[in-house]
Amino acid sequence: MNQPARLIALAVALGGMVLSMSGCDRLAARDQLNKGVESYKAARYEEAIGHFQKATELDPSLPMAKSYLATALAQNVVPGLDTPDNLKTAQQAISIFQEVLAKDPNDVNSLKNIASIYFSVKKLDEAKEWQKKVLAVDPKDPEAAYTIGVINWTKAHENALKILVPAGINDDGEGNVKAPKKVLEQVKQANDSLVSEGLQYLNQAVANRPNYDDAMAYLNLTYRRKADVDFENPDAVKDDVAKAKEWSAKAMGTRKANEEAKEKKNAGGIVMDSSGNMK
Repeated sequence: MNQPARLIALAVALGGMVLSMSGCDRLAARDQLNKGVESYKAARYEEAIGHFQKATELDPSLPMAKSYLATALAQNVVPGLDTPDNLKTAQQAISIFQEVLAKDPNDVNSLKNIASIYFSVKKLDEAKEWQKKVLAVDPKDPEAAYTIGVINWTKAHENALKILVPAGINDDGEGNVKAPKKVLEQVKQANDSLVSEGLQYLNQAVANRPNYDDAMAYLNLTYRRKADVDFENPDAVKDDVAKAKEWSAKAMGTRKANEEAKEKKNAGGIVMDSSGNMK
């Protein structure tokens, strides 16, 4: 065999070996992925992370491997804990979800998970930003709209207490009409836009899920913050408080109906879902 022929034969042989190895790697990657899923289902998250990491190493193009890895990492994020290790885990999960989004910017699962992780570690501005990205892809997502409302109420409530408490005022949840005008002006300046946006998104959540009792409960709370903002208009304050009480009653009634429907479903009865369909 002449030199060129030998080189061609060698190239073909090496190419076959590479294809064979890559094929074996893909099979091994899928095996690791399956093992990771089983570990995840059993709540063995560290073990699942190891399997998913191995799967991505063996086959970086394997569908869902990165999403599963990021999801398993997210399970190890402790809500409300701002230690370096916890924040590092949170950022690892976020970074991998962002890798998924680099290939598919409209992957709602990754968008929602990033928003959820930021919320868990109390980075509320970032959480709201990512929930808005969810709504840009799926405008009818009730959880995303609800979470924005919760974030806005949380920030508005904290703002109100930071202003009221040093002034010696106990928040009465009904407009704090006895507070000095100067104090309420500060509350309005801090909370006006938060309250307005919060009501917008909470109403959107209820419009897209009519039996969303949690969103109704936060509408109650947010209208009570609106009463502070409307302090210059006594009629508006009364209307805000009345709406707050109305949403509180709706929340309690809807929650009771939801619980009864859940009990019937668990007992095998026929129930109606939020769209009026029998289930």
